[in-house]
Amino acid sequence: MQLHLAHFQVLSRGGRPPEPTDAGWKDTVDVRPYEVVDVLVRFRGHRGRCMLHCHNLEHEDMAMMANYQVM
Repeated sequence: MQLHLAHFQVLSRGGRPPEPTDAGWKDTVDVRPYEVVDVLVRFRGHRGRCMLHCHNLEHEDMAMMANYQVM
């Protein structure tokens, strides 16, 4: 999944600590089928509507694309 106009850190994967490849600030994270990834998001300066989505077009058609509002 990719978050536009923001960066995040992976806090956990399925309740377990993040993997070494998850270290640092990111804008994209690999989410496996049925996996839950907890992230801490840093929003800087941008306010308004943003989007998150999967880069796999078939997944975007299955609701893995959404808008969110930064207040």
